[in-house]
Amino acid sequence: MPYLEREGEVFVVYLGERDQTDSENRFRPDWIAELDALLDEVENSEGPAALVTTSTGKFYSNGLDTDRLVADPKDVHAYLDRVHAVYTRLLAFPMPTVAAMNGHAFGAGAMLATSHDFRVMRADRGYYCLPEVHLGMPFTVAMNALLTERLSNQVCVQAMTTGHRYPAEEALAAGIVDGTAAASELLATAIERAAGLAANRKPNLPIIKRALHAKALAGLAVPTTVENLGGN
Repeated sequence: MPYLEREGEVFVVYLGERDQTDSENRFRPDWIAELDALLDEVENSEGPAALVTTSTGKFYSNGLDTDRLVADPKDVHAYLDRVHAVYTRLLAFPMPTVAAMNGHAFGAGAMLATSHDFRVMRADRGYYCLPEVHLGMPFTVAMNALLTERLSNQVCVQAMTTGHRYPAEEALAAGIVDGTAAASELLATAIERAAGLAANRKPNLPIIKRALHAKALAGLAVPTTVENLGGN
């Protein structure tokens, strides 16, 4: 389950189990609930602050809980709306946010990183990938809105219609991430970036973010239904 640590003015949310390096950090319902609880704790803090999310081992996040989708298809729309709500919360989070992408960010996990203000990716290992086209899965209206508003159109074409796996260098060139770092320096680099922005935690920051991401937030607010699951 996710857990929280703090480095000065920077809150660090680890997406995976403590002392485990093989956790895929998928969006299980209990995982989402724990992440929300940790974000509540961060939001309830006072004073200058910033947020970093990261994990350890092979994965930043491997995306949706596909076993749940197969086992309980009748609940898929409510489940996806809970996933979208995480993206919504991070897009308008009332302090600066940085994703420290320690490993693979696939599907919903890639979109989680995309929901942050900034992204720093491990230089030597891990991919940013939207594999839905290979899995026969559509993008929801909400996911489509997030990606098309946060990434350039041609990057969306390549990422969403080919399932291309972006290593760090390609992700940086495409504007998917804002920086790269060696594995040993990744978290420190993200914390340093976040700490430099912590003083920007003021009441006007979420107002600025909501205006900046208005189109994405509007799309994320659309409930998932059978009719709009594919973005039609």
